[in-house]
Amino acid sequence: MSVPADAPILTADAMRAAEAACVAAGTPLSELMERAGAAVADTAWRMSAGAPILILCGPGNNGGDGYVAARRLAERGARVRVASSADPATDLARAARAAWTGPVEAIDAALAAAPLIVDALFGVGLSRPIADRLAAVLRHLSGRVLAVDVPSGIDSDGGADWMPPLAADVTLALGALKPAHVLLPTAPSCGRVQLAPIGIAAAGVMRTLPRGRLRTPDAAAHKFSRGMLLVRAGPMRGAAGLAAAAALRAGAGYVILGGSDDAPLSAIITEGDERFRERLNDPRVDSVVIGPGFPPGEQLLFDVRAALDSGKPLVIDAAAIDAALPRLCGTPRQVILTPHEGEFARAFPHTHGSKIDRARAAAALAQAVVVYKGADTIIAAPDGRVAAAWPGNPWLATAGTGDVLAGACGAMLARGSDAFDAAVAAVGWHNARAAHIGPGLVADDLIRD
Repeated sequence: MSVPADAPILTADAMRAAEAACVAAGTPLSELMERAGAAVADTAWRMSAGAPILILCGPGNNGGDGYVAARRLAERGARVRVASSADPATDLARAARAAWTGPVEAIDAALAAAPLIVDALFGVGLSRPIADRLAAVLRHLSGRVLAVDVPSGIDSDGGADWMPPLAADVTLALGALKPAHVLLPTAPSCGRVQLAPIGIAAAGVMRTLPRGRLRTPDAAAHKFSRGMLLVRAGPMRGAAGLAAAAALRAGAGYVILGGSDDAPLSAIITEGDERFRERLNDPRVDSVVIGPGFPPGEQLLFDVRAALDSGKPLVIDAAAIDAALPRLCGTPRQVILTPHEGEFARAFPHTHGSKIDRARAAAALAQAVVVYKGADTIIAAPDGRVAAAWPGNPWLATAGTGDVLAGACGAMLARGSDAFDAAVAAVGWHNARAAHIGPGLVADDLIRD
């Protein structure tokens, strides 16, 4: 399961708008279909390695892409069969069907499979699950599957949890990725996602995560120029210790752990509770992390208010999110919130739609960057920007890794990054560290050499 790095993501409506803009600029839809079909044919040719190919075509333009691919594959000498679920229902699909000179089978219970199956049945824009009869036929097919745009039977915008009856080994995204490629529960059914540029300007505010690269300090760097971070320790001090150590590993030059005398690394400065407010007024402190290991209560409310009043860039985690929201909403700040699923549901109970929709709504409400954690982590900014971090590393599903991520976010903020860019860099660093360590990691591994 993988997706291209730093790739555009478009909803069905945004994709239609991008196609319309392309047509307005002088490229007819028939040419876009020809490009899409050619890309499908190229991918199917490589995947089949000379074996027979079965192309399943639906009534819409996704089916039209399939007919174009069949024609192009046959011209190369591939052994191709075409089966349709219904007659073409659009002018483009009818023209593509007419250009295919081979036979067309019916998709029914007697349909024989092939080593490679190309799913060009429905694609983007499906508004309901596939009919039971067709789904039953598809479930009985066996062979490797190449899906055109999205596996048929899922909501490409990721707002519904329908599952495709024919999961893909490879999905070829045409022009741009779609939300379903990067969100649970549908992303695993897409297999390995490849992007086929077909001449559509897919620039937008949603993208996949870029490859994680830790910015190298310049030759004149020193500990203060690399960023000074203050981490507030709560009663469960190990969590804040993980955050503080992660900040150093992620590039901060100087880290203070306030409210603890137990530092996991010798380079971390520890201070008592009484100095926390004083440190908030220290002009050398570039960012603050609060929340890891800090349960709800009067002390947390007091410290969160002090941190907000300081005007410092903040990373707010766990129970501190609920404490901060009443004073945060409506006031733009350099703030990153890092909720997991339960914390998000508690803090933002009235958001709806896909995980992307909910993260964007929460970011707009809080006027803060939201890192909505999980296997399909979504990073959303108040201005609508989104970065999707699918696939995550399943070994990160263990205690303390969220504290490490909070510390990494704090380091990136302390180094001067915009809150959204800081969160994107931190999530990339987090995933890269986990990939380097591999199976069996625990949170402490992420802060070691």
